[in-house]
Amino acid sequence: MSITNAGARGRAAATLRVDWPACKGRGFCHELLPEIVDLDEWGYPIINGVVPPELIGLAKEAVRTCPTLALHLT
Repeated sequence: MSITNAGARGRAAATLRVDWPACKGRGFCHELLPEIVDLDEWGYPIINGVVPPELIGLAKEAVRTCPTLALHLT
């Protein structure tokens, strides 16, 4: 899933993508980014909005800590 939007000062906001075949529904992304990531009934991420500049650090941490490397930030 991909979410994009124009960010502050004309910069494009980050896009958080999920590699669905790699995702095993562990929920670490939700623990780090509950403002953006919800979980479905099976524990798989549902991305709910752009990654605003103030959450980029947490989004990068979520990408780094994903045990299956299923998250990508562009």
